[in-house]
Amino acid sequence: MAYTLGIDIGTYETKGVLVDFEGRVVAQAARGHQMLVPRPGWAEHRPEEDWWGDFVYVCQTLLRDSGVDPHDIKAVACSAIGPCMLPVDAQGTPLMNGVLYGVDGRAEAEVRELTDRIGEDVLIDRCGNVLTSQSVGPKILWLKRHRPELYAQTAHVLTSTSFLVQRLTGEVVIDHYTAANFAPLYDVERLDWIDDLADDILPLQKLPRLMWSGEIAGEITQAAAAATGLAPGTPVTAGTIDAAAEAFSVGVDQPGDMMMMYGSTIFIILRAAERVADPRIWYAPWLFEGEHASMAGLATSGTLTHWFRDQIARDLDPSTAFPALAEEAAASPPGANGLLQLPYFSGERTPIHDVHAKGVLFGLNLTHTRGDMYRALIEGIAYGTRHVTETFAEIGQSPQRLLAVGGGTQNRLWLQATSDITGIDQVVCEKATGASYGDAFLAALAIGAVDRSDILTWNPATETVSAQSHDVYRKSYTLFRRLYEQTKDIAVEIS
Repeated sequence: MAYTLGIDIGTYETKGVLVDFEGRVVAQAARGHQMLVPRPGWAEHRPEEDWWGDFVYVCQTLLRDSGVDPHDIKAVACSAIGPCMLPVDAQGTPLMNGVLYGVDGRAEAEVRELTDRIGEDVLIDRCGNVLTSQSVGPKILWLKRHRPELYAQTAHVLTSTSFLVQRLTGEVVIDHYTAANFAPLYDVERLDWIDDLADDILPLQKLPRLMWSGEIAGEITQAAAAATGLAPGTPVTAGTIDAAAEAFSVGVDQPGDMMMMYGSTIFIILRAAERVADPRIWYAPWLFEGEHASMAGLATSGTLTHWFRDQIARDLDPSTAFPALAEEAAASPPGANGLLQLPYFSGERTPIHDVHAKGVLFGLNLTHTRGDMYRALIEGIAYGTRHVTETFAEIGQSPQRLLAVGGGTQNRLWLQATSDITGIDQVVCEKATGASYGDAFLAALAIGAVDRSDILTWNPATETVSAQSHDVYRKSYTLFRRLYEQTKDIAVEIS
């Protein structure tokens, strides 16, 4: 038998799968971790414990539970949350916690300064994206200014996937899809690092070597083999961000295909026929040379449901709280009896790019129940999602096919409310394993064991969630948009 291994590091959980060349999952494993919020607007992970420690644990668990001979694992691929910013020294040792993706807004001042200096038009033309809390370049400049002693020790700036690949192979690499988030240090036309827009951020030799996600970055070293149980010499791909691997896991491979990932955040990827330039969304080269992707993401989605469970539903058993809350919310009608929720608990990413945006629960009276509040929370996330899908439509990029994936697809209320509020049907595939499954397929693809089209047989579509019309949603969405506009100045003042 022959297998590939895929492991993904998420915001709150690491998941791994062993898959044979027919797409059958022979073993799964997972391990949870926390997102650290040392101060409002910051978000971090511990790279040794949460990234490498989880990878080792999940890998060892998969090998133990499956009984698979490590030599029968023909390739390994990993993905992780991103884009992250992690400075490491010459030995590859982390110098601080990993600074997370767009939920971390610590570099707001650097975003403003670089934008003013370079100009939005130049950034869109050269880098494909304006600078936001998602951008890594400003966070490196923040490191230089606020942690100069660590900056001085920095040999490389990695992202989460780069860190894992370096631990496994000794190679310092990054895929182009992830690198596009390093604006203003990456040119989307040249597909290369640049410093002519801002030469004061970081010497380019301290950035990883650029590769495509389907390429082999290196092989498992003796040290990595001793830690993980994998066989020395096993090929390892360059890897990618979790959302891209998740999109590939459900067959997002043709122009017009769109993934909606229900995870800690809602993340959307559209396989575009050509490069799309709009400051409200993100652009990146896709996983393969000559292909394109447009992306969007909310800042808090599944994270918000966890917050509600932990703060508002402490009386419920955490292991069964979500089904119980869904049942309570199902007793509340569409529109949540007049409640509106702005889901901006960590600011907001696309399309408003507002780090000061705040969460709001509006319209409360003494008749409202916890079920109303939870339904309003779910609908608030769905209204934010509609704001994104409307933005795609405005730039002529409406999806031809929308595929839903991620743990949140198990929340039928959330899934149905999203279709109803956006007016878009969603396709659900047989396996909702997610990014780790996409990693396993990309590993098989990298060694020539499968063709790209084989993902359709690995993970066939099994269900369509059809949009249902509700008049209340049309009115409530308009009020949702107005509520943000009428509170955003207050949000800045209380930041």
